[in-house]
Amino acid sequence: MRVQELLGINLPIIQAPMAGAQGSKLAIAVSAAGGLGSLPCAMLSPEQLLAEIEAIRGAGSGPYNLNFFCHTVPEPDEASLVAWQKRLSGYYREFGLESDTPASGGGRQPFSHDIADIIEPFRPPVVSFHFGLPEPELLERVRGWGSRILSSATTVEEALWLDARGVDAIIAQGVEAGGHRGMFLTDDLTSQMGTMALVPQIVQAVNCPVIAAGGIADSAGVAAALALGAAGVQIGTAYLCCPESTISDIHRGALMSEAARHTALTNVFSGRPARGIVNRVMRELGPICEQAPAFPLATAAIAPLRAVAESQGLGDFSPLWSGQNASGCKAIPAAELTRQLAAALS
Repeated sequence: MRVQELLGINLPIIQAPMAGAQGSKLAIAVSAAGGLGSLPCAMLSPEQLLAEIEAIRGAGSGPYNLNFFCHTVPEPDEASLVAWQKRLSGYYREFGLESDTPASGGGRQPFSHDIADIIEPFRPPVVSFHFGLPEPELLERVRGWGSRILSSATTVEEALWLDARGVDAIIAQGVEAGGHRGMFLTDDLTSQMGTMALVPQIVQAVNCPVIAAGGIADSAGVAAALALGAAGVQIGTAYLCCPESTISDIHRGALMSEAARHTALTNVFSGRPARGIVNRVMRELGPICEQAPAFPLATAAIAPLRAVAESQGLGDFSPLWSGQNASGCKAIPAAELTRQLAAALS
């Protein structure tokens, strides 16, 4: 089944939910153009979540996707937090920041019944998950609303796991993709495959539609993914320079520069592997650093460094999320970009 039929959209284009990089405006624009706009919800407070959904519903642009994380919140480990703060202490001294108290907190919440209470009255057309799926009872609650359920897989094994639990479609996230890896059955980065290798293997292994994600930046890439058996594509990085995106000028500049050609998977910003443009802290601490606390606890100690560096026009401590192919980034309205991405299919 094509994603157009499954999700009630006109174009096989899903805008990737990008926490910290967008709000409802981007989702509304993509849905209005015939794709599926997505709202990242893991970093939103209950009040923000309600306001953003109401904005999307009020726009009346068509089907939309609410995206949530399914990670297990770790117990704060004082020793780990102290070690991480010590690892960053040289940077704190450099910028004149106090570093005596270990920072805690991560700012990212997993899907829960409390969150479900907020969104249930809206009965969202699509709900997607990253890092697996919520507990069975909670998943059945979402399914009972009539919402289509999507989730990310980074390996064939993860895709089979999702298929066995009845998801409506699987997002095959190739290693090229920007932002956090959706891996949930393994921590082994050597298991991660490129999109064009992963998609046909998942298509062959599962019964539900497969959505390709990672490294797709233009209409030719969209056509190639569909030729490999994908029912649709999910695209994130290409949308980051659209005016509806909320990223900083520093991030926009990096995406439009030669620096975007060099990305890496790093855990220094959150404690979990995510792909971004290589910057100072990634080079000097990792990109994979053993001292980084478990996701999402690494974020709190990095945040003050990011703030002070950005105030000086530096992206040295900022998560400059990007896939391996930023060539499709354009400073054009998201609706126009959506139509361009689907141009080869007409």
